[in-house]
Amino acid sequence: MIYRVYNDVETEEIGKKLAEKLTILDKKRAYIAMRGEMGVGKTVFTRGFVSHFGRANVKSPTYTIVNEYRAGGKRIYHFDLYRIDGSDDLESIGYHEYVESDAYSIVEWSERVPEYIPDDAITVTISRVAENESARDIIIEGVEL
Repeated sequence: MIYRVYNDVETEEIGKKLAEKLTILDKKRAYIAMRGEMGVGKTVFTRGFVSHFGRANVKSPTYTIVNEYRAGGKRIYHFDLYRIDGSDDLESIGYHEYVESDAYSIVEWSERVPEYIPDDAITVTISRVAENESARDIIIEGVEL
């Protein structure tokens, strides 16, 4: 499904809807592979996702590589793999332990490590719309909202 959004509030709303769907499905864990160029709203989408569980303070993990949020009885791991350079880097941050736990893993730049994306991953691709610089198309694969 493709969702066209025109601002951060609408992007957050789609993130929140994904979290709501996973809650309805009673999913204890999920891997969300985020794709999209720099500055398209991957962290904004994540902020919406996390807000469903009652937490508002979400920041990009660009320099920390992973942020952990505990909200509404859930653990959410928010990764930014932009600066990751292979399996040694993933091992050094404990990547496998995070994504194999009962938690939601939201992974920005997941395409940098395609061999480590689980088969049951939900893919979220955010892209700019050529005719409107503020618009974004959000494509969600692996679950229907």
